[in-house]
Amino acid sequence: MNKSFTLTLTALILAACNSATPAPTTAPVAKPAQPTLAPTVAPTSAPTVAPKPTDVPKPTEAPKPTATPKTKMVVATTVEPLTNIVYNIGGNRIELIGIVPPGTDSHTFEPAPSDAVRLARADVVFVNGLFLEEPTVKLAKANLKKGAEIVQFGENTIKQQDWVFDFSFPKDDGKPNPHLWMNPLYALRYAEIAKDTLSRRDVDNADFYAQNYAAFKTRIEALDVAIKKTIDSIPAANRRLLTYHDSFAYFAPRYDMKVIGAIQPSSFSEPTAKEVAQLIQQIKAEKVPAIFGSEVFPSKILEQIKKESGAQIIETLSDDALPGEENAPNHTYIGMMVDDAITMAKVLGGKPELISTFDVTNVVTK
Repeated sequence: MNKSFTLTLTALILAACNSATPAPTTAPVAKPAQPTLAPTVAPTSAPTVAPKPTDVPKPTEAPKPTATPKTKMVVATTVEPLTNIVYNIGGNRIELIGIVPPGTDSHTFEPAPSDAVRLARADVVFVNGLFLEEPTVKLAKANLKKGAEIVQFGENTIKQQDWVFDFSFPKDDGKPNPHLWMNPLYALRYAEIAKDTLSRRDVDNADFYAQNYAAFKTRIEALDVAIKKTIDSIPAANRRLLTYHDSFAYFAPRYDMKVIGAIQPSSFSEPTAKEVAQLIQQIKAEKVPAIFGSEVFPSKILEQIKKESGAQIIETLSDDALPGEENAPNHTYIGMMVDDAITMAKVLGGKPELISTFDVTNVVTK
């Protein structure tokens, strides 16, 4: 083939190729957009399932409670003054059961079968002790539920060497006079025992019990001062007590009084004719102005003694029964002590007005 022909053909082919290829542009070509990624989620043990329509609470439905209210501690006591002392510490944070009915002789009280049921519910049973409520203590022990306890105030308040024996509670019987609560400072110790016991068993309300005890302590200390001033206003020669039932063995020494006797013997029966004759002679010899009886211990013997001795008979002193109706402001341990001091001052020549306006209401906060 002719060389010039070959060169001409090659040039024609190159020209054709150059005319078919488009010229490049100066503008940059945009990169395609990157796809949007879902946020990374930590793997779970089970896939999340969307709630069904029936699983969603209706707007009108109230949420169901997640916890039940705390059950109150059940506390049993015996005589009314002790029940009121415990109430002033526990208030409405406890369910309080008084076993001995108002106006009942606690020395001879026999609990009923229904009391066994009530005692079996108790978490704590507070008793005076010192052999006062033996049938009740026996029943409580026989029916005590697991974890419950019996707490004796008397044995935790004074030592055995401080026990008092007297006409109604002779030493030969080995059972001391149990009426410690008639001394307000011993009653304060009862309140402290109650506070410590309730706080130990119910820690959540310990501050509440401590607050009530502090208020009770303040009031009792003021009561002690008021009683002392009132009794001091009685002429010294008249600061003598002759009672039907000897309940003032711990009260009298505190306030410089003397118990010269008691009419009721240790058997808690009526005195014999010989014992009555001896009492009449004693009353005349010592010129006793009054004999103090009690509504809890009614006695026909008192009228005979009054007739033959000439002494007054006052039947409003109390050691077991609280004054007033159940919900009355003075239906308290403090109210009972104030009433007794007023009665003594009136009859024995003192000044009852020194204590007549004392606050006798409960101190417990609701």
